[in-house]
Amino acid sequence: MKILHFDSLESTNKYCELLDPKSLEEFTVVCTEEQLSGIGQRGNVWSSEAHKNLTFSVILKPSFIATADQYYLTMCLALAVTETVDHYCGNNTTKIKWPNDIYVDGKKICGILTSNSISNGHLSQSICGIGLNVNQTVFPQWIPNPTSLKLIADKDFDTDKVLELLLIKLQHFYSILKEDAETVKKKYLDRLYRLNKPAKYRYKGEEIETTIIGVDQFGHLRLEHNGTEVTCDLKEVVFL
Repeated sequence: MKILHFDSLESTNKYCELLDPKSLEEFTVVCTEEQLSGIGQRGNVWSSEAHKNLTFSVILKPSFIATADQYYLTMCLALAVTETVDHYCGNNTTKIKWPNDIYVDGKKICGILTSNSISNGHLSQSICGIGLNVNQTVFPQWIPNPTSLKLIADKDFDTDKVLELLLIKLQHFYSILKEDAETVKKKYLDRLYRLNKPAKYRYKGEEIETTIIGVDQFGHLRLEHNGTEVTCDLKEVVFL
């Protein structure tokens, strides 16, 4: 594993996109102390205070994953983060909010963003960006429900050690994914935020009360509404 450290980058994912894939070994990590223009889901900005948190990208070459099954990689990443957060927070309340956020007690502590390259029906390379709030305690007002390891545990953390553990966890779940994707999916569902709990959502512009019953292989959210199963993608549903 090779870790490239930078004082400042516009975006670790964008930096990785500029590198020559053939020259990179799997599990190359690009980490920066300050990310000037971090990218979140739906094109949003990922805000992170310099020198306080983990902002990094991991380059993987998961050629064993078919294009249709690419969401399994996000499951793997999410599990690595949840177990890392649980290790430092001393509890098992960390949840995965579909499609790629990590929550503790209803507050967001981490975001994940993957960018996949496809070749012959399989993933050839994946750039996996992770932003984990570690020591930040004050956040911009426009971020609705943030938290961090420090806010939860009331102490400072060594970000290098947090990164080391997270990468160990990622390697662990990645190796499981190679052999048994269904085990990864089961563990993911065990962590899924609001699973089997009725709650309010905005679905295709309409506010409804429905229940999350799972995620399909394509990463679509499965809902049960009025006795009927509905699958939806990121653009169709909003958590309320």
